[in-house]
Amino acid sequence: MWSGDEDYYSSSDRELEDDDIENEDSEPLWVHSKGPSSKVITKESLLAAQKEDLRRVVEMLSIREHHARTLLIHHRWDVEKLLAILVEKGKAFLFAQAGVPIVENNHRDVSQSSSTVFCNICIEDVPGHEVTTMDCGHCFCNSCWTEHFIVKINEGQSKRIRCMAHKCFAICDEAVVKRLVSKRHPDLAEKFDRFLLESYIEDNKMVKWCPSVPHCGNAIRVEDDEFCEVECSCSLQFCFNCLSEAHSPCSCLMWELWTKKCRDESETVNWITVHTKPCPKCHKPVEKNGGCNLVSCICGQAFCWLCGGATGRDHTWSSIAGHSCGRFKEDREKVAERAKRDLYRYMHYHNRYKAHTDSFKQESRLKETIRDKISNLEAKDSKLRDFSWVTNGLYRLFRSRRALSFSYPFAFYMFGDDLFKDEMTNEERDLKQHLFEDQQQQLEANVEKLSKFIEEPFDEFDENRIMEIRMQIINLSVITDNLCKKMYECIENDLLGCLQFSNHNIAPYQSKGIERAVELPVGWNTKMTCSQYQKVDMSSGGGVMASDQQPSATGTSDADGYSPRKRARKGSLRSGLIDLNLPAETVKRN
Repeated sequence: MWSGDEDYYSSSDRELEDDDIENEDSEPLWVHSKGPSSKVITKESLLAAQKEDLRRVVEMLSIREHHARTLLIHHRWDVEKLLAILVEKGKAFLFAQAGVPIVENNHRDVSQSSSTVFCNICIEDVPGHEVTTMDCGHCFCNSCWTEHFIVKINEGQSKRIRCMAHKCFAICDEAVVKRLVSKRHPDLAEKFDRFLLESYIEDNKMVKWCPSVPHCGNAIRVEDDEFCEVECSCSLQFCFNCLSEAHSPCSCLMWELWTKKCRDESETVNWITVHTKPCPKCHKPVEKNGGCNLVSCICGQAFCWLCGGATGRDHTWSSIAGHSCGRFKEDREKVAERAKRDLYRYMHYHNRYKAHTDSFKQESRLKETIRDKISNLEAKDSKLRDFSWVTNGLYRLFRSRRALSFSYPFAFYMFGDDLFKDEMTNEERDLKQHLFEDQQQQLEANVEKLSKFIEEPFDEFDENRIMEIRMQIINLSVITDNLCKKMYECIENDLLGCLQFSNHNIAPYQSKGIERAVELPVGWNTKMTCSQYQKVDMSSGGGVMASDQQPSATGTSDADGYSPRKRARKGSLRSGLIDLNLPAETVKRN
């Protein structure tokens, strides 16, 4: 528990901080983790990224590139899912489902050797050199093929153009499509080529365009979990799943509802319901501005404020002539009381959300102030030379304040009746709400203390006082980081993790802040290379066998009967030993 101005951490936190302080002048201790899990795909690296996935499938299955592209587009460029289906259900099912012929037609030029060929589409005989046979074996004249391709491209189906034959679901060769269309409409051929290239982003659930405005032209690829927050090279931070601003610990649905609630006039309607009553004649809202319960609308209609019923104008201070409404009407009173309660509840959470958001904006201006304070101390020939503790504390304040501000919209929906009314009993809701609010209040108290010490004019103090502030900032930085982790663990495990009828995911807490994506180099290597798998024998109906182990058939999923796998919540909270005296930029880079 926290009490007083100085006694703000528990014994377990104190032990952790003492260990950190003792090691502050020693070599920094790091738990080396893998590199950044998100990549920036630019216009230059887009083709290379797509070619790499195509190469993996081509080499592993020994198929042509356009067949590999058809398979990947059908499975949204998820190579691991493609392999899982191949292992689970075999090559025939995999190819038939995506519209890829299992055995390619080996007699594509037979028809061209004939003098004329009958086209079943235009019902005419055409010369043999003016027909094209697809991999599925169906042969039609080039004119009919071209018209078919043009219609499909204009309809937006250019990434998966099917054969014209009745009940044939084979996908046409993209090289043939470009060759035929370019002869008549070169611009459409370029459009078709662009659609194929951009399908790596449009159809890939792990790659999305950066939502920056104006658009920076970059796309972001994540490797592990689509429920994460990333930072583009243009410095925009956003939620990868819903492409809105970073909003954890709110789930995407919570944040969507919250922004809509704050943006539209739903709360204005609530205010009107509480403070006004409709005129029984014109139905316009009327606000009472006096003590008398007989009110008049601008349309001239008089009515009783207590019950809303139309009346005459004859009245005294105690009664209205010919009117009585002293009997209790439960439904109307309940509606008004509920609207008033909902409005006050919304105002409680919104005021605190806005207060912390405003504080975050004000504290963002402290960068220049801190830089000036450090310059003043350096000009005074102070013995202190390392001021990274205040920079690191400032960045810790930013991250904690941001998490704290978004925790209020989360609490508004978590403990309200909008989303989880049937998930918990009233007793369970009250218990979980008290648990969450205790952690939220502890975090809030320490964030305010950290803000107070960072805003101190330490450049005007003596060195002893500066050392005291330094110790306080280092201590509070560790405490707020631990409290943020605990709050996220409570949300993921005790609150959202216990839901039975709904599934809400949040981005995991990142102690070092939102990860900045690095640019994807040309010729990059993926985390799983083709050498890990043996090639598939295309003449047999068998699957693929991994050299080390078989890929799980339940790794990803959609309509093929594979259920999505939930993220390992505990593992998402990366626990690395960080030297708080290192600059925040160094901590974030590593």
